[in-house]
Amino acid sequence: MFKKIKKVLTKIGDSRIAILGVAFTLLACILVQRLFSLQIINGESYLNDFTMQIRKEEVLKSTRGNIYDSEGGLLAYNKLAYSVTFEDNGTYETRKERNLSLNRSMYGLIQIIEGGGNSITSDFGIVLDGSGDYAYTKSGTSLLRFKADVFGEPYIDDLTAEQRNMTASEMIEELSNSENFGLIDEDYTPEDLASYELPQSYTKEELVKMVGLRSAVAQNSYQKYKAVTIARDIDENTMATIMENKDKYQGVDVVEDTVRVYNDAIYFAPVVGYTGKISQEELEAFEDDDPNTPYTSSDIVGKAGLEQHFETDLQGVKGLKTMFVDNLGKVLKVDSVKDPQAGDDIHLTLNRKLQIASYKILEQYIAGIVFSMLEDTKEFDLENVATADEIRIPIYDVYYALVENNVLDMTHLKADDATDLEKQIYQSFLSKEAAVFSEIKSQLTSPVPTPYKDLREEMQAYMTYIVQEMLMQETGILSSDAIDRTDETYKAWTQGDISLQEYLTYAISKNWMDVTKIDVDSEYLDSTEIFSALADYIADYLSSDNNFSKKVYKYMIEEETLNGNEVCMLLFDQGILTMNESDYDNLATGAIGGYDFMRQKILTLEITPAQLALAPCSGSVVITDPNNGNVLACVTYPGYDSNRLANDMDSDYFMKLAQDGSSPFYNKATQEETAPGSTFKLVTATAAIDQGIVSEYDTISCTGIFEEVDPPVKCWIYSGAHGPESMVTAIRDSCNFYFNSLGYMMGTNSEGKYVDELGVQTLKKYAEMYGFDSTTGIEIGETAPRIADYDVVRASMGQSNHAFTTTQLARYAATLANSGTCYDLTLLDKITDSAGNLVVEQQPVIHNQINMSSEFWDTVHTGMNLMVQDSSVFKESKNFDLGGKTGTAQETGVPNHALFIGYAPYQNPEMAIAVRITNGYSSSNSAAVADDIINYMFGLKEESEIITGTATVKMFSGNQARQD
Repeated sequence: MFKKIKKVLTKIGDSRIAILGVAFTLLACILVQRLFSLQIINGESYLNDFTMQIRKEEVLKSTRGNIYDSEGGLLAYNKLAYSVTFEDNGTYETRKERNLSLNRSMYGLIQIIEGGGNSITSDFGIVLDGSGDYAYTKSGTSLLRFKADVFGEPYIDDLTAEQRNMTASEMIEELSNSENFGLIDEDYTPEDLASYELPQSYTKEELVKMVGLRSAVAQNSYQKYKAVTIARDIDENTMATIMENKDKYQGVDVVEDTVRVYNDAIYFAPVVGYTGKISQEELEAFEDDDPNTPYTSSDIVGKAGLEQHFETDLQGVKGLKTMFVDNLGKVLKVDSVKDPQAGDDIHLTLNRKLQIASYKILEQYIAGIVFSMLEDTKEFDLENVATADEIRIPIYDVYYALVENNVLDMTHLKADDATDLEKQIYQSFLSKEAAVFSEIKSQLTSPVPTPYKDLREEMQAYMTYIVQEMLMQETGILSSDAIDRTDETYKAWTQGDISLQEYLTYAISKNWMDVTKIDVDSEYLDSTEIFSALADYIADYLSSDNNFSKKVYKYMIEEETLNGNEVCMLLFDQGILTMNESDYDNLATGAIGGYDFMRQKILTLEITPAQLALAPCSGSVVITDPNNGNVLACVTYPGYDSNRLANDMDSDYFMKLAQDGSSPFYNKATQEETAPGSTFKLVTATAAIDQGIVSEYDTISCTGIFEEVDPPVKCWIYSGAHGPESMVTAIRDSCNFYFNSLGYMMGTNSEGKYVDELGVQTLKKYAEMYGFDSTTGIEIGETAPRIADYDVVRASMGQSNHAFTTTQLARYAATLANSGTCYDLTLLDKITDSAGNLVVEQQPVIHNQINMSSEFWDTVHTGMNLMVQDSSVFKESKNFDLGGKTGTAQETGVPNHALFIGYAPYQNPEMAIAVRITNGYSSSNSAAVADDIINYMFGLKEESEIITGTATVKMFSGNQARQD
C-alpha cells in the first residue's frame, strides 16, 4: 500500500502541471490572506489614511466696513444676499460634448435668472453699445490686459499682433467658434441643439452674455473646483427654481453672499464711489506696494471715490479655515479656523440732508434755465449774437437730443414688439436711409463727384461722419498718424475743394488707408477696383451703424418726416414717460404741439437737463465749514446709480453712462475747471493792498472801457460807466475797469513801463496764498489748479487762462470767510473699528495763513455784503446777513459759465459755499442756487417752498442781472 502511494506521489512530482498547480494554490492562499488583512483587519485604518490625505485651505472673506454721513446715517453697507455660482466639474468625452453641455447650462441659467427679474453678473469687457454694436468697455493697457486674460496669456507682451488688434466684434466671433466655446458651430445638427435645449441661433445680446459667462468659467479652468459667480442678490423664487434644476445644470449652486448697497446713490455716487472685482492692473499695483499683499484676483475692491481712497481701511483682514477633504471635496475634518477681521467704518463730514437738498435745488435751477431759454425754432444762428446771454435753445435741438443721448431707443423701432407708431416711423426711416445711401454711393462712384463745399449741409454731415467717425475712429481704416497734413490734396480736402471720392482715392494711393481691413486682396487689384470695394464696404457698414442712423433721424426731424409730436409720443411708447392717454391723444391729433408739451415736461422735471445733455445740463456745489475745512456737501450734477456698478458691474448701464452727453462720470465739483470770473477779484484786491498799489479808500474812475491795453477791456456795464469806485464799491459793483486798473499797475515797473510778466508773477503769488497753488486735499480725485500765466489785466478780473475747480473755489471762499486761514479740505471726520472704537480722528490742516490787516478784511467783507444787499436774488434773505461774490466765465460759442462764492452768516460764518452752473448764462442763476441752499440750511424757509420737484424759473433785476 505504501509503495502504491509513493508511486503516485512520484508521478505527481514529475508532472509540471502538478507543480504549477501547487504554486498557484500557495499564491492564492497568500493573496487571500493579504486581502483579509487589508480589508478586514486594517481596512478602516487604511481608508482613513487615504481619505484624509487632502489638506485644503479656504480663505474666509472679511466684512467690508460701512460708510456713514456726519449724523451717523448709512451711506454704504453690506446686505446678505443669495448668489448663483457655477463650477465646471463635469467629465466629457469630446470638446463638442463639453461645449454643448456647458452652453446648455449657461443658456438655461440665463433664462431662469433673467426670467425672474434678476441680472446676470459679468465683468466681461465687451458689451452692446447704444448703437447695438459690440464694443469694449476698456481701453489702453486695461484693454490689453483683458485680451491677455481672455486668451490665457500671463503677460500682455505674449499677445499676438492679431490678438492685440482684434475688434470687439472679431473677439466675439473668435470665442464663439468651435475651437473655443462652440456657440456658433456648423457641425451642430438641429437634433443636437434640441437635445441640449439650445436655440438655433443667438441674438447679439444673448451671445455677448454667453461668451462672457463661458470666458469667466474658462479663466477658472486651472482651479477645477473654484466656482464663478454668475448672478448676485437673486430672489427666493429664482433660488428655488435653480435648486430644483441642480441635476440638470451640473455645477450650479446657490450660496450665501453679501452685496454692497448704497443709500441715496444718485446724490452721493461721485463722492462715495463704488466697489467691483479687482482688475489685473489694480492687483499688480497692490503687489508693487506689498509683495505679500493679501489681495487675490477674486477680491472686491473700491473702484472709485472714497471706496477706493479708503480701500485698505474698509477691506478688513481675511480669515483662514484649514480642513481635510476627501477626493470628492467632502469636508471630513476642520483642523483650524482663523476668523476674519471686519473692515473699519468711515465717518464722513458730509451732511446727507444738505447733500440731497443741494442736488435737488441745483437740478431745479438748471431745468429752469433750459425752460427759459427754449424757443420754438428749428435752429439758432450763433453768428448773429452780440453776447453769449442771447443764445437760445431751439426746440428741434431738444427733439434730436432725445435720440442722440439715447433717451429714446431707436433700435427698438424694428423690434417684434414695436408699437404701431414705432413701426410707422421705422418705415419712414428706411425710405430716408435708402435715399441717403443712394446719394452717398452716387458721390462715391460718379465720374464727376461734387466737391465737399458744394454739397448741401446734410450731405456734408454724412461725408464728415464717414471720414472722421467711421473710417478713422471706429474702424481705423484711415490712419490719422499716416496722413501727411502738409500734403496739398489733404489741404484741398480740409478746405472743401475736392470730393470725398477724390480724397479717399488719393488716400489709398498714398497708403494712408489700411485696405486689408475691408477684406479685399489688394495685391491683385488696381486702385479703381480697391476703391469700388471700399465704396461697397462703406455702404454695408453704415447700414448697421446706429450712430449713423442717428444722423439720419436728425435730418428726418429737421424736414419733419419725423415731427416733434411723434418724438414726444415715442416717450410714452417706450415708457420714458408714464402713459397719459389724454396727452397722447392730444399729441396724435395736434391739439397740443411738441414745443408746449416738452416745455411742460421740462418744467415738471419729467424730462431732466441730464437726459437732454444740452447746454446747460450740469453743475456743482461745494459747502465747507470755514473753521476747519470740513466738507459739508460736495454735489455734482448729474449723478448716477452706483448700485448698478457695484459688486459686479452692469456693463450695459456702464456703457450708457460712458456715452451720456452730460458726462455723469466726470465729477463737476472736483474735476471740471473753468475760469473763476469775477469771483477772483478778491485775490486782486489782496495783492493791490499788500503791494501798496492802492489803499482801501483810494478811488479809480470807471469810464466803461479800459483802453491801456490792446484790445481794450469792456466793463460789464458798458456802454455805461460806474464812475469813481473805491475798493468796497468796486467789489459790490464787480467793476471790471477798477480791477483791470489794479492789474495794469501790478505790471508797471519802477520806470513806468508796463511789463505783463511782472504783473502775472505778482498776481500768482497772492493766488497761491488762497490755495490756488495746489489741490485742496479732498480725498477723491481732483484736477490741479492753473493760475493765469499771461495778460494780467484780464487775469485780474478772473479771465485769461485761470482754471479752477469748484472745490478750489470753495476753499478760497472759506479763506475769505474766516479772514485768512486757508484750510485743506477733507471729507473724513473719523475712522472707527467695527466695534465703534476710535481708530483715526481727523484734525484740521492749515494750508496757509494770509496775514492782512483787519481793516483790509473789513473792506473785503463789507464789499461782499453790499453785493448781496444790492442783489435782487437775495431780496427774500435781507434779514439774514451774508457775504458773496458772483462771477461769469466766458467760453466762445456757448453760454457763459455761472459762478458764485459766499459765506453765511455774515458774522461768525458757519458755512462757505461755491456754486458753478456750466453754461449757466448769468451769475444770478448760481447766486440763486446758493440763496436757496442757505435758506434751507438755516431754516429761513419751509423745505417745501425750496424743493418743489419742479424747475425753478426766476427773473432777476438790478445789479445781479449783469454779466460780470
